[in-house]
Amino acid sequence: MQLDPATTPEEIEARSCAIIDAEISEPRPFSGLLWPVARRCVHTLGDTTIVADLRLSSLGLAAGVAALSRGCTVYTDTCMAAAGLPLRRMRPLGVTVTPLMALPDLEIVARRRGVTKSRAAVEVMAERFEGQIVVIGNAPTALMVLMDVLAQGTPAPALIVGMPVGFVNAAQSKALLNKSPWPHFTLLGRKGGSAVAAACVNALAEMALAGIRPLQQ
Repeated sequence: MQLDPATTPEEIEARSCAIIDAEISEPRPFSGLLWPVARRCVHTLGDTTIVADLRLSSLGLAAGVAALSRGCTVYTDTCMAAAGLPLRRMRPLGVTVTPLMALPDLEIVARRRGVTKSRAAVEVMAERFEGQIVVIGNAPTALMVLMDVLAQGTPAPALIVGMPVGFVNAAQSKALLNKSPWPHFTLLGRKGGSAVAAACVNALAEMALAGIRPLQQ
């Protein structure tokens, strides 16, 4: 077995990107600024096959970068997804990261309503999502409730990153999101998770930090 000579974080990331670029040859499913987002997702999951199920749009990319550039709030379904958005990247943009599952008294609210904590969190906070970014990497219920409240007329987030993982309603919730009119990124099927959902936002944050301002198409 021959080890790769890359040892520093910078070298490893550059080498990883080069390997991904080589293994997913042109013509790729995504081009321009969408490719760095897709590549970061592949890198996070260590799985080149996911590109076939990734759904990334130029509209979502432009809306997400614009929201981050103006210092939006990123709402995440879990603390794990929030942990994937480092302060060193978010703080210079003035971005606040708020995990919904850490809301005070959430368990009491959920018990009183007779619903899950993820449903209660979205219902309570939905009015605050307008123009912000919502990241869902774990709870299909949160994604489905979000789409329900938006369909009822609640103002939409700038971008929904919906990538819940699992076997119960994960694929179904993402299929519904993919058919929705709201700017979104998703990964169809059972695969997903907090890490890859956060990876999308990190890719957009790097663009915002670099002063890149994609045009909405």
